[in-house]
Amino acid sequence: MRWALVKVSLAVTAMVVVAFAVPLGLVIREMARDRAFSNAEREAAAVAPALSITTDREQLERVVASAGSDAGMAVHIPAPGEESGGADGTTRGGTGIGRQRATDEDIAAVREMGRASTTEVSGGSTLLQPVALSSGEIAVVEVYVPESEVTNGVGTAWAVLAAVGVALIVGSVAVADRLGVRMVQPARRLVEGAHELGEGKLGARVPVEGPNELRLAAVAFNSMADQVVQLLANERELAADLSHRLRTPLTVLRLNAASLGEGPAAEQTRAAVEQLEREVDTIIRTARDAKPQTAAAGPGAGCDAAEVVRERMGFWSALAEDEGRKWRVAGADRPVRIPVARADLAASLDALLGNVFRHTAEGTAFAVDLHNGEDAVIVLVSDAGPGIADPEAAMARGRGSGTDGSTGLGLDIVRRLAESTGGDVRIGSSVLGGTEVRIWIQLGGRATPVRQRGHRGAVRRRRQPRPATPPRVTSTGG
Repeated sequence: MRWALVKVSLAVTAMVVVAFAVPLGLVIREMARDRAFSNAEREAAAVAPALSITTDREQLERVVASAGSDAGMAVHIPAPGEESGGADGTTRGGTGIGRQRATDEDIAAVREMGRASTTEVSGGSTLLQPVALSSGEIAVVEVYVPESEVTNGVGTAWAVLAAVGVALIVGSVAVADRLGVRMVQPARRLVEGAHELGEGKLGARVPVEGPNELRLAAVAFNSMADQVVQLLANERELAADLSHRLRTPLTVLRLNAASLGEGPAAEQTRAAVEQLEREVDTIIRTARDAKPQTAAAGPGAGCDAAEVVRERMGFWSALAEDEGRKWRVAGADRPVRIPVARADLAASLDALLGNVFRHTAEGTAFAVDLHNGEDAVIVLVSDAGPGIADPEAAMARGRGSGTDGSTGLGLDIVRRLAESTGGDVRIGSSVLGGTEVRIWIQLGGRATPVRQRGHRGAVRRRRQPRPATPPRVTSTGG
């Protein structure tokens, strides 16, 4: 569309320039010719009064010299009954002044017709002006007009016209190109937004700009994208609700079933709990695999991380007391705003704490630390268990270990939470002697794009700067 507009503008402007410039150039040439012959007529008219008074050669020569250029003017006064003109180009027979350039036939024709005439001669043209003498005879004043005077200024005028025409064509092409860009760019952004939305990038939106039709299309696209985001958000909330309402009670049931001892009823109870865990795992995997890529929280969205940590620790502390686990919370005594949804942070904490209860023995201590920095918030979940032998494999697994009760949802949820803000997740050794999961949540910036390679866990991203030491925190224990 852009090049089509440029071509149409170029063709139309070129036709307009040709239609106006060519006639105008011809008019300028005629004006220059008329100007040259008007000057010649004025020179001839300056000699006419003297001819009507006298035909004396000396006096006429002085009049011709005072009239302008005697080299370009000639006066032909025929003697009665004699022919004028000679073979050497000078006036013969009667009084003749100056060089004769016109032929005898042209001079005779002017005398006979009694009106001015122009004729072509070598190097230009001549104006033949008849003048009546006091004796009743007709004298002819010949004024030579060289070709350079006829075309004086015509070349410059044509060059100016050509420059103006080129400037008009270039300007029209530039304007058409800008108009084309104004029409094409919104359409291109609409196409790119549709592709991004089709790839699962739910944060894709189209700027409302351009012609009215494209503006309406952009508004409709954005409205559709908002509805898609809302529908998928409802599904995500449903999956999170299943995770919170089913997996957490199932963990408690499994732990309680393990304490029932031996016997057929206990074995049946444990088998039923394991079967129910497998069914829940299948539902969670299905919901997660069907969920496309989501966008980061927009400006103004987020939650108080300290409040969420206190709330979830209040839930898990009851189970920790039943199992004789010591626990500690640090840094959650003051508000800590982060750019993630409350449900997402709660789901991540439940996943990590659930792993602590599932994969460590009863009585194993654990802690949750919250560090609030200038550009990032760090959440540390650590335990005193046996630790993880291969942290990289645990992060790369992403879809569970393949054993019953393991869906890979925990670290996958945590990783997506951190990467949605431009942060990341690290697994290391804790000061308690076991595993430490560090969640780095970036503040005040958009999510850093990540590119998947091989599996969902192996990603390449731009590393965010780390503070040299974490800020001082206030601890509370249980």
